[in-house]
Amino acid sequence: MGEGSALPVGVPVPWPTATPPAGWLQCNGATFTKEQYPVLARVYPTLRLPDLRGEFIRGWDDGRKIDTGRALLSSQSGMIEKHRHIVVANDGYDTKDEWELAAIFKKTYTQGRGLDATNTGGSLTPSPTLHSRGSIGNTGGRETRPRNIAFNYIVRAA
Repeated sequence: MGEGSALPVGVPVPWPTATPPAGWLQCNGATFTKEQYPVLARVYPTLRLPDLRGEFIRGWDDGRKIDTGRALLSSQSGMIEKHRHIVVANDGYDTKDEWELAAIFKKTYTQGRGLDATNTGGSLTPSPTLHSRGSIGNTGGRETRPRNIAFNYIVRAA
């Protein structure tokens, strides 16, 4: 891959070494001038290369409604999709209890009895005393990511 590459100027390419070949630049957020690289300036009008070190490239949504509100070349911070955790506990009354961890606790009973509950005419009146405990430990690393292999992203500057 050199000056005569069939790839257009500015296309990010994964490269297996730390040093780009002649005529190519690392996608490291560096600035350049229009005089240095006039064709590259048309692709990156901010005159700054994207900083792809440690980043994944994501396809532009372009109206598909999966990743709305994004502009081309915009970056996005990490996020974990909204989800919930359920703790299954035994309250001493041979019932199966599920607690959803949220801003408030929601109690689901699979039988007509529960935590210090009195069953009068089909109504359930739990006392404020909790006899069972459940917890969800924290697991994992310091980020959410798919499996991956590190490459150096480079662009043809010509």
